Amino acid sequence: MTSKPADPIKEAEKRALSNKDLFKTFARWYSAVEVSNSYERLQALSFCFALSGSLRKLYKGDDEGYREALKRHIQFYNSEGTFGSMIHGVTLSMEEEKAKGNEITEEVVTGFKTGLMGPIAGIGDTLIWGTLKPIILALACSLALNGVFVGGLIPFLFPMAIVLIGFGMLKSGYLLGKESVMKLMQTGLINNIITSASILGLFMMGALSSTYIKISTPIQFSVMDSDPIVLQDILDQILAGVLPLCAVFSIYFYFKYKGQNYNKLIIMLIVISLVTGFFGILSSS
Repeated sequence: MTSKPADPIKEAEKRALSNKDLFKTFARWYSAVEVSNSYERLQALSFCFALSGSLRKLYKGDDEGYREALKRHIQFYNSEGTFGSMIHGVTLSMEEEKAKGNEITEEVVTGFKTGLMGPIAGIGDTLIWGTLKPIILALACSLALNGVFVGGLIPFLFPMAIVLIGFGMLKSGYLLGKESVMKLMQTGLINNIITSASILGLFMMGALSSTYIKISTPIQFSVMDSDPIVLQDILDQILAGVLPLCAVFSIYFYFKYKGQNYNKLIIMLIVISLVTGFFGILSSS
């Protein structure tokens, strides 16, 4: 006879930590994530500080167990802060099992946390800092440059998203536990999310580049007894926005073949802009 699967709602109700406890853990973590950085431990002190309140509740009446838990989590730690809060949730889930007397050793807790640091950091850096933040700020800049008041408010969406995503990941890690997190990573769902987010980011950057880059040419050719021939009109008939497109691809190929030397590129763009503007070859109108 097969056993009936556990009800996830009832399982969540049996947990020792409430939503308030988990949010306090996240608030502590994100308020101090980069404060304690050092070459020896990096984010370890912030990690331990974030978990300390919840650990005190889990090891209530067991001072020795609480001290040992603090020692475990003062060891080296470094990962992405938002998506990486999943590690805090998983760690608390394992600490809860250990506090109940289940067969979870100190090495298992520390090893699992250490093993997740790298993969989770790669996912978080890609989704949060490589995709979400550039899209939000690019949209805000585009609206602000066009005089739209909302453009000045859109950047505040990013910290709001950070809180929602970070707390959601911490809570999910706590409720799912180590087995479910590993299954989630092995199914390939995370890779699909990263790929989709990257494609969305490329579409957004491509669409917004046409509003960021404004290049035209004032060059005209005068022919006797006829209207002057405007070079920009001819280019627009061939392909509207061809000059901004050429600028974008020029920068892309520079990064691809010359490396990501941003300072050198900025200086080159300033020099080209000054020279072409002085001689009336290009303009920003």
